[in-house]
Order: sequence, then structure tokens, then C-alpha cells
Amino acid sequence: MTERQKLYLAGPLFSDGEKEFNRKLRDALEQFFDVYLPQEDGGLIVNMVQSGIASTVAEKFVFNKDVEELQVCDVFLIVLDGRSVDEGAAVELGIAYALRKKCVGLQTDPRRLLPFGNNPMVSGALDVVFGSVQELIDSLSV
Repeated sequence: MTERQKLYLAGPLFSDGEKEFNRKLRDALEQFFDVYLPQEDGGLIVNMVQSGIASTVAEKFVFNKDVEELQVCDVFLIVLDGRSVDEGAAVELGIAYALRKKCVGLQTDPRRLLPFGNNPMVSGALDVVFGSVQELIDSLSV
């Protein structure tokens, strides 16, 4: 039996809506991949600080855990929704690209900070950008 590929799911994870979108996307992708979802599998700094962990310790833990998971993933998926790309997800994309991972995007939101599209440093790192969750799932179902 072959081992399932690992997918790293990056995107904004601060509002209730963002976290719920990420969970639903993870659930949809789990039929194809073992999914690493940083907000649940790596931890949230705000929760760590509220539990009494120093912010500098929490930041280092999250950074190290996410880099560790980026090193072992096969596919990196970044949610590009919002007026601009989440800065943490953009850093994760850069790391995944430098590690030569397959990098794909999901952009269900038409807003862009730049009038001509996404920052070329983001779009240049991506193999493909899907316009809907269904389009992404359909591409995996073939």
C-alpha cells in the first residue's frame, strides 16, 4: 500500500469565518491527502499566550512546527482570498517554493490589491490557481 501524500494548507486563520472555511476545505481534501492545518495541528499563538506561554516562546514554536511540516509535505496549498495575501501564508509559500514542493493556490475571492492581479512573487511561485473549491476537488478526482 502506498503512503498518502501530505498537503500543507496555508491561509488566513484569524477570524471565525476564516477558520471555519479552512476546516471545511481540510475536510474536503482529506479524501485525497493527509492534511496539515496549522490552526489546529500546529497551534495558534493567541491561544498559547492566553494559556500563559510567553509570546516569544509561542511564536518560535509555531514557526518551527510549521517549517517542520513544510519540509515533509508533498503539496502546498495557499488560500489567496482577501484583498491581499495573508503575510504568514506568503512566507510559507516562499519556503515551500524554495523546498521545491508542488505549490497551488485557491482564490475564490475576486479582490486583489494590485489592479493586474496578485503580486508576481506570489503568482510566480504557484503551479496553478483554482477559482473554486469545486474546481480544486475536480482536479484531484481525475
